[in-house]
Amino acid sequence: MSVKADNVRQHVRKSYAEVAEASNDGGCCGVESSCCGVSDDAAINRLISTRLGYSEDDLANVPDGADMGLGCGNPRAIASLKAGEVVVDLGSGGGFDAFLAAREVGESGHVIGIDMTPTMLSKARHNAEKGKFSNVEFRLAEIEHLPIADNTADIIISNCVINLSPHKELVFADAFRVLKPGGRLAISDVVATAEMPEEMKSDPMLHAGCMAGASMVDELEAMMAAAGFEQIRIKPKDESREFIRDWAPGRGVEAYVVSAYIEAVKPGGLCAGSGCC
Repeated sequence: MSVKADNVRQHVRKSYAEVAEASNDGGCCGVESSCCGVSDDAAINRLISTRLGYSEDDLANVPDGADMGLGCGNPRAIASLKAGEVVVDLGSGGGFDAFLAAREVGESGHVIGIDMTPTMLSKARHNAEKGKFSNVEFRLAEIEHLPIADNTADIIISNCVINLSPHKELVFADAFRVLKPGGRLAISDVVATAEMPEEMKSDPMLHAGCMAGASMVDELEAMMAAAGFEQIRIKPKDESREFIRDWAPGRGVEAYVVSAYIEAVKPGGLCAGSGCC
């Protein structure tokens, strides 16, 4: 890994450790009015999450503290989870999406959350204990190097995390490895719609805030195809510019990035060549 890439990763890790600690303390991490999505006012976090596509029922069915308002959409909206499936959540944070997925796959299913920040991992494990989630586990790792065996997962979900990686091609390659044949990606992330000015791309705050590290749609499609994925679909959501504007008020970053749903399939499942998928 290059020194620059390692510096990016260390800054992201430090930033999200501060978010987790602020959430644990009921305090504020000092970024924007919503404190990086962390607030001691549950109504603020509820407002953030409902405008990202979560329902009131979703919010009521996770342990207190799991919803930290850190995403850019709801990957479960495109996941079509089924009972008994194995789900991997890349960048699981406090466990919000992992817990919601666990409810859908049921006791016969299993959810593995991956996060590189020890403080966030501890928070997620504490939340799992509070919520009595026996079908969820959280593992410490970078999303480029998953501590998961080949052909394990039915589906990989992720919410606004892959943009943070300095080596996205490795993320998709390892995701392909751990998916079963026929397994699928269901991701909500930030993508670039125009070339961002260099001063924005080199701003550590904008990178940790899920903006400066976004890749162009065609670049993401090429990385996913190179990893082996098929049926690649990336759907930008122009309406997301409204909440992205709030992430860095006055910077104009919403002119360069939007939230998008990203889907793909690892070939070789039961439906391969039959058109039934």
